[in-house]
Amino acid sequence: MTDDFNPDDLHPEDIPLDPDFTSEMTRLRAIVEQEEAEAAAAAAEAAGAAVEHDVDALVAERDSFKDIALRLQADFDNYRKRIAAQQAFDVQSATGKMAEELLPVLDACEAAFVQHPVEVEPLFNLLLGQLKKMGLESMNLQDQPFDPNLAEAVLHEPGDGEPVVSEVLRSGYTWKGKVLRPAMVKVRG
Repeated sequence: MTDDFNPDDLHPEDIPLDPDFTSEMTRLRAIVEQEEAEAAAAAAEAAGAAVEHDVDALVAERDSFKDIALRLQADFDNYRKRIAAQQAFDVQSATGKMAEELLPVLDACEAAFVQHPVEVEPLFNLLLGQLKKMGLESMNLQDQPFDPNLAEAVLHEPGDGEPVVSEVLRSGYTWKGKVLRPAMVKVRG
């Protein structure tokens, strides 16, 4: 070899290659490329399966949380309705109790009205009017068929036909459609 050798002067295309060696290298390159492609496809398939599994798990978890949220919302709505109904019942019960406590005062006003109608009428009408606004109704049973659900018969006089209220001895009242106090009546028949 001469001392004038310069490796930069060599070009790969200038080097003669053995055709058997070249074909073997090409074959090996093809095998390596195919294995790399198969490995990449397997990795992509595994990643796709993992993503699909993760998506399925996330959808199931989302559905579970959605179900919990819907149940909680329904429970809260039921609770709210139950509390509103209980509050309405409590208010109605308390006002009914108050009206029941005022019935002796109303009876005293009614008795005073019978004795002194001119003097007591404004007060009696005011008291009765305010109680009517809240739901108190006076029962008008005079000359009506006797109903034991609305009145107590304390006196009885003979008569023909069905029993009829002949005289109201103490007024009866209803509170929002329910009997608050039955009337005391005299029945004929």
